[in-house]
Amino acid sequence: MTVIALTGGIASGKSTIGRRLAELGAVRIDADELAREAVAPGSPGLTRVVQRFGSDMIGANGELERAALGAVAFSDPAALAELNAIVHPEVRRIAADRIAAAEAANPDAVVVYEIPLLVETGSARDGDWDLVLVADAPAEQRIARMVELRGMSAAEARARIAHQASDSERLAVADAVIDTSRSEAETLAQVDALWAELRGR
Repeated sequence: MTVIALTGGIASGKSTIGRRLAELGAVRIDADELAREAVAPGSPGLTRVVQRFGSDMIGANGELERAALGAVAFSDPAALAELNAIVHPEVRRIAADRIAAAEAANPDAVVVYEIPLLVETGSARDGDWDLVLVADAPAEQRIARMVELRGMSAAEARARIAHQASDSERLAVADAVIDTSRSEAETLAQVDALWAELRGR
């Protein structure tokens, strides 16, 4: 089995790369989806969030009120650290289960695990990755994408980038880089070439 850790800054094209690898036959795991699963109704993670942040974080449908929790956590570094201490171990546990299941189903599987905060959480060093793959595009281009595709203001986009690792920090941990600054076709061609290399090993 080959486990790829896929990372990159916000709006760098990680999802495009992850989708293409899945189309080619990889098992795709998304850390953002696992983070939602970690605090789903009935989960141990949600119970711990309520214990720490209060029952008013739960909506009428029994699901986490993400906006309310975000307003609390992101305005208080200590609260954010406590939230991360609840969610991140659950995400790691779920991911380990998914990776083990992929290997059990196919010992030669390629797993691509999309982890936006790979560098920020120290997982680039601590994870058991066969390959760290970085989606890379200049910050100004990513800002333009966030404004156009996500409806953010340029100031909001710059703030999001400022709260993430720098491009140089991500590139420092990369085993391979996909340049997403050009056309989508060129991005996909690079992914296809990487896949052919992986399958040829």
